[in-house]
Amino acid sequence: MENRIKRKTLSKQEIALECDVIKQMGFDNILLVTGEHENKVGMKYFNEVIPEIKKHFSYLAMEVQPLDREDYATLKQHGLDAVMVYQETYHRRTYAEHHLRGNKMDFDYRLDTPDRLAQAGIDKIGIGSLIGLEEWRTDCFYVAAHLQYLESRYWKTRYSISFPRLRPCEGALQPKSVMTDKQLVQLICAYRLFNNEVELSLSTRESAKFRDHVYPLGITSISAASKTQPGGYANDEEELEQFAISDERSAELVAASVKRAGMEPVWKDWHQSYSG
Repeated sequence: MENRIKRKTLSKQEIALECDVIKQMGFDNILLVTGEHENKVGMKYFNEVIPEIKKHFSYLAMEVQPLDREDYATLKQHGLDAVMVYQETYHRRTYAEHHLRGNKMDFDYRLDTPDRLAQAGIDKIGIGSLIGLEEWRTDCFYVAAHLQYLESRYWKTRYSISFPRLRPCEGALQPKSVMTDKQLVQLICAYRLFNNEVELSLSTRESAKFRDHVYPLGITSISAASKTQPGGYANDEEELEQFAISDERSAELVAASVKRAGMEPVWKDWHQSYSG
């Protein structure tokens, strides 16, 4: 919060431009990301923009601050399909070191977010830890334990796991525990052996070379052509970039790499009618 960087919240008009550009790239599954400033990007904002964005895409996910169950139920009515909510670390003391004020200080409220999501009937829930914030083996173990608990309790819900390794960012937070490429491969294999249904998602934080080689190990979802600055698709203003990505290829080139690996790139695997 203290970092002296430019910040921006997109207007409805700017969001419409972003949707047009992203849709032209071939995407029909989109993840919306905001900061956690509840006054600027709270339920009032979500209620206004999600119905408009949903008109463009078959499947809509979001990664925002934890909300109440009733809020998630409302957003589901507006077209929300999935929510990614990473605990960042399951180590209470380390969590407290990085969350010093505001609602995000509440470790238990954040930890219980997937329960509220499932109770609200959200189709898919994404969990994970921020790899490097604490000893990564321990945190990744607790991600698996969290998944096992959720699946046993909310078996109608689908789940995904992501592998966000700390990347260079404003504020220069140094990882407490560094995960090598070899160790990430081991973790991907371990999760796939542990659960043969969970979606394993790999982002553009990882290099093109690495991603191309791990597709066959059980990765089921990848991002492409990602921008980490608000409005970055319609207007590539790098000074607003939140963190650096590694795989900077276009969506078309990423799709071609999937084909070279002997698999089919799927742009749409969901329709509103499936939701009943």
